[in-house]
Amino acid sequence: MGAIWVYAEIGPDGTHPAALEILTKARTLDGEVAAVTLGLNATAATGVLGAHGASTVYVCDDPVFVERPGATAARVLASLIDQHHPDLVLFAQTYDSRDVAARVQAATGSTLMANATDVLATDRARTEIFGGTKIVDVALGGPAPKLVLVRPKSFPAEPSEGSANVVQVPVELAGEADDARVVERHEEAAGGPKLEEARVVISGGRGLGGPDAFAMLDELATAIGGAAVGASRAAVDAGWVPYSYQVGQTGKTVKPDVYIAAGISGALQHVVGMKGAKRIVAINKDPDAPILKMADLGVVGDVFQVIPALTEEIRRRTGS
Repeated sequence: MGAIWVYAEIGPDGTHPAALEILTKARTLDGEVAAVTLGLNATAATGVLGAHGASTVYVCDDPVFVERPGATAARVLASLIDQHHPDLVLFAQTYDSRDVAARVQAATGSTLMANATDVLATDRARTEIFGGTKIVDVALGGPAPKLVLVRPKSFPAEPSEGSANVVQVPVELAGEADDARVVERHEEAAGGPKLEEARVVISGGRGLGGPDAFAMLDELATAIGGAAVGASRAAVDAGWVPYSYQVGQTGKTVKPDVYIAAGISGALQHVVGMKGAKRIVAINKDPDAPILKMADLGVVGDVFQVIPALTEEIRRRTGS
């Protein structure tokens, strides 16, 4: 069997965690595993990529990948594919990696599958449809390499004892830099744990009624400590909180120890992103809300009474 490649997205905080998850899975398949990482400080990431299963890491630290993302990285990756002919290239289903994968597909004419939850072989992958109620195994046809976008949190990231051979890639493989260029970046200030990494996630939905109510969830998260606040798509689409809060099929996938759903009905698209939680607590005034049927603990009541009471009780017990 031929090579299995992982496109390892890199950002200001280093390698994206989903790349390490995918590498962990890739090394269980029958093939030689390599990673491609492009961007500032990419060389510094080769150690962790090797430790998670990459026997070879193709790397380039040129700042052009920050100034001209997407198309530049895709041209380099397509050139490497043309040289080395891998059977399968795996990407994390993030905004930047989706951009690269789509451009590589256009360049290679390869099969591209999105929203995969498992990779079974170099020509087969698994996904969930109908809000996660049906599991489908997909046969990937067409020319090599097959391109597969994998949902974050589909696999645990587990290091091995391996190390990688590092291959420096010339930026000239990208050709002419005639793409749109990033001229300014704005990053929102963030406090507390990341949504995907928090042990407790408290999410609000349409039942909160407006953006001001999310301050109530913030207070509960502070009282718990180490908790993060999320939201349903309805709350995000209404403009109450940023997209970075969204949990669900078109948002983030979370697997905390405890997931608290406040004023969320439980649409299948939302459930896909949080059903892996160890414990689910649902608070909803509608006794027929679907979220209550899947919850380990369901509270039928007004979130504007339950959440403040819960916050106060936690403060009382912790002495905060």
